[in-house]
Amino acid sequence: MAIYSQQEAITQMNNKGRAGKPFLFLINYAADVIHLYEPHEIDNRKLLYDLNGITNFSGFYQANEQKLSWETKPVSFAVYERAFHSVADEIKAGNSYLTNLTFPTLVRTNISSEDIFKQAKAPYKLWLKDHFVCFSPEIFVRIKENKIYSFPMKGTIDATLPYAENIILADYKEEAEHATIVDLIRNDLSRVASEVRVKRYRYLDKITTNKGELLQVSSEIEGRLTTDWPSRIGDILFGLLPAGSISGAPKKKTLEIIANAEIDDRGFYTGIVGYFNGKSLDSAVMIRFIEQQGKVLLFRSGGGITSRSMAEKEYKELIQKVYVPIY
Repeated sequence: MAIYSQQEAITQMNNKGRAGKPFLFLINYAADVIHLYEPHEIDNRKLLYDLNGITNFSGFYQANEQKLSWETKPVSFAVYERAFHSVADEIKAGNSYLTNLTFPTLVRTNISSEDIFKQAKAPYKLWLKDHFVCFSPEIFVRIKENKIYSFPMKGTIDATLPYAENIILADYKEEAEHATIVDLIRNDLSRVASEVRVKRYRYLDKITTNKGELLQVSSEIEGRLTTDWPSRIGDILFGLLPAGSISGAPKKKTLEIIANAEIDDRGFYTGIVGYFNGKSLDSAVMIRFIEQQGKVLLFRSGGGITSRSMAEKEYKELIQKVYVPIY
């Protein structure tokens, strides 16, 4: 595997961008472990990707006719509540406006992580043998024709609830959380782009899962880049990390709060994966993520904590996100 430090990766990305060479990249949450490959260097027995239609997976896949077995064992509410109050105290002290708090959930299933990759219906999928599988609905950034786009995703609700759309859009806590993230992402993009604006605000997408349908709230933000952006692609990407939607605001202090509150390192969970095709770039935040530790599978999930958050509701959302889009 081609693994680089941050500075090595920035240099490699900039050089490949300048030369118009396509490459795939995986960046962990801490942005200190980076996989970087040109397409011909990828062994599809060890790494599979399907990023919005850009894929190295070919051929027909015969789905297992056996019904999906899916058992979960989340952390106890007591464990979650302690971390929640740790974050809430920091928010009350004015050290953060929004903190993304995540936990691992033990899962047991009758299909392999590779089969999950092949069967899952998601716009961004990645499988790294013996490490993890990811089936993310969330875009990180897209760059096309000298414009950069981001689509922060904040707010989830069971789509089968009566008036679910009205409930999620009218929820003051959810709206405040979403507004904070949109403002953070707008500020992040302003560091690398000009003419940054919110193009669409709080629109809904429907996601189908093995447990039913969910509604997800997103916004679209765009900015303009100079024509030489491919030669600065590494600097641009690392200048935006970690993604605002999975960290919080203000970002620097909130990262410290996350490190103190969460029970283990995130690894590649909430990092980013993307593909530069020589002219444009597409990338995703690695959420909806199952990590493999030997024979143990850990599904990582979480949500944003604000001054109006309630521990019971946030704990329920964490569990609600433990799904696979196989149906």
